[in-house]
Amino acid sequence: MSGAGNGTGATGEGDSRAGDEPAAKGARARLILASASPRRRELLAQLGVAFEVVTADVTEHEEATTDPRVMVAHNAALQADWVAARHPEAVVLGADTTVFIDGCALNKPRDGAEARAMLRRLSGRTHTVFTGLAVRRRSDGLRIDDGEASDVTFKVLDEATIRGYLVRVHTLDEAVIEAYLARVHTLDKAGGYAIQEYPELIVAGFTGSLTNIVGLPVERTKQILTRVGLVP
Repeated sequence: MSGAGNGTGATGEGDSRAGDEPAAKGARARLILASASPRRRELLAQLGVAFEVVTADVTEHEEATTDPRVMVAHNAALQADWVAARHPEAVVLGADTTVFIDGCALNKPRDGAEARAMLRRLSGRTHTVFTGLAVRRRSDGLRIDDGEASDVTFKVLDEATIRGYLVRVHTLDEAVIEAYLARVHTLDKAGGYAIQEYPELIVAGFTGSLTNIVGLPVERTKQILTRVGLVP
């Protein structure tokens, strides 16, 4: 996959509504990340903007057959709206990510068995990672919905030398899957993997935004926060 799509919403140019203006000159708005994800915290910190974390108490939509763009846009907005309602003066950022293949969204695996099944399904194939972004400020009606998409291709393996991570040709075998699961906690990750952890075991390559695959497209987030005056 390449970067963001050409429509609006989760893979487009974004949907901006009232309040899409920088904060008053000399005033720096408060930023809240409406996500408990440690990876999103680390990525947002790269922008050098002070922020707080307030986790939204919501039930996200995770129906596997839902259009992934719709799913991540809905969940990001759900997070941002919940937090913004309780912190109306703050700029609130919500984000949600999923993996998509075979017309099906692969969200966080429920257990090790499902994580193994996801890795087998992704083996030797290219899938798409979608992230939805939602920015809200209740006090002035600021609403921005945007997103990003990236493609990831997994290795095809039939033999593996785990020592030294040397891998060779033909289907993601059980030794590689077990080696990966032994090193990476996958139950809190869409698709059952993290591209930033031991990618040499399973990933052949990717196109588009790497930070999107991790969970927060930093460049696109920077563009949005610049528009509202939070990033110089």
